[in-house]
Amino acid sequence: MSTELTQKQIGERITILRKAKGLSQENLAKSINLSRPSLAQIELGNRCLDVLELQRLSMVLGFSLDDFMSENFAVKQEKDSQIEPKSTTERISAPTLNPNKLKNVLLYLIGRCAGKPNVGETVLYKLLYFCDFNYYELYEEHLTGATYRKLPFGPVPNKIDSLLGQMMENGQIQRVKTEYYGKTQSRYIPLVKADLTQLKASEKEVIDRVFEQMSDWTATTISDYSHKDLPWEVADDGKAISYELVFYRENPYSVRVYDENEN
Repeated sequence: MSTELTQKQIGERITILRKAKGLSQENLAKSINLSRPSLAQIELGNRCLDVLELQRLSMVLGFSLDDFMSENFAVKQEKDSQIEPKSTTERISAPTLNPNKLKNVLLYLIGRCAGKPNVGETVLYKLLYFCDFNYYELYEEHLTGATYRKLPFGPVPNKIDSLLGQMMENGQIQRVKTEYYGKTQSRYIPLVKADLTQLKASEKEVIDRVFEQMSDWTATTISDYSHKDLPWEVADDGKAISYELVFYRENPYSVRVYDENEN
C-alpha cells in the first residue's frame, strides 16, 4: 500500500538504499546525472525530487516505485534479497582511534604553534577538530580516528586528557600555565619532534592548511567558527559528532571541490 511521503522520509529512504548498495553520494550522483550537493540536499529532505530523477534512482538503486512508496518500506528493505550487501570499499563512518597517529598530529601541531601565545587548549582542540573533519571530507578516510563530542565550549576529542597525560609522562610535551589577555590558559611545549614518517603527504597538507587558516585566531574566534560548522551544529549536546555530516557542509566550511553541474 502506497502512502504520501514527506521530503524527509524520501531522503531517508534514498540514503538507506544508497548505503545498502555500497555507493558514496558522489558515485550515486554521477550515475543519475545529478550534482553531489543536490543529492545531499535530497537526502537531508531539503530538496524535492521530480519524477524523472526518481525513475533514475529506481533504476540505479534497484527498487520499484510501489515498494519505495509503501508504508512497509523499512521492513521490506531488511528482507529484500535483491539488495546487494555493502561494498568493502564503502567508507566506514564509525571512527577508530589511532593513538600513535593522534600523538604525532598533536606533536606536529604543538610544534608549529609553539611560538603562538594564543594557542592554548581551546584553540589546539579546535585545530585538531578541523584537521580531522576536513581530512574526512576530502578523502573519506579518518585522519586520527578520534571521536569528538559536542561540549559547551566546542568539539573535544574523547580521551584527550589521558593521551596528553601520557605524552607528558613520556617526556614528549610539557604543559605550562600562561596569561593571555588577562585569562589563564594551558599551553603545551613540544620536547620532541613529530615523527613525520607516520603522516602521509595528504595528511600533512590538510594539517598545514588548517594551521595557516586558523592558528592565529583567538579562542573566542575559533570557538564561534566551530559552533557554526554543520557537524557540530546539528549534533546533540554531549553526544558524538558524526563525521558523515561534513558532506552536507556549505561555504565557507566545505573544503572539497566537487565536480558538479548544479541541478
